[in-house]
Amino acid sequence: MSPPKRRKQGGDRGRSRRARTPQRDFWGSDATESDEPPMIAPVPDATVMLHSLSSPPLPGRETVAVHYFAAVAERAAGLAIALAAASDLLDTDDDEYDDDDEEDATLEPA
Repeated sequence: MSPPKRRKQGGDRGRSRRARTPQRDFWGSDATESDEPPMIAPVPDATVMLHSLSSPPLPGRETVAVHYFAAVAERAAGLAIALAAASDLLDTDDDEYDDDDEEDATLEPA
């Protein structure tokens, strides 16, 4: 049976290694705060990526799983749009949405 290994008496060595690493701000620096965040544009179909992955491998329950995955993706996209709008980051300059608004205005009775 071998004797237990002893720790070396260099306890300060570990502390000095940690002290040498440069300190960074967790949320960024003043340089990153000056840049404006990009605008967020809503997508017409939030389930496109899910459809590109094919059906989930759940024998006998593929249809139900696709339905629930699509519901979750649409809900997440809706919440992302709401958060973007609340933060004034929603890009509403899309021509697609402007055309829809014009059509709705012409369909309403005067």
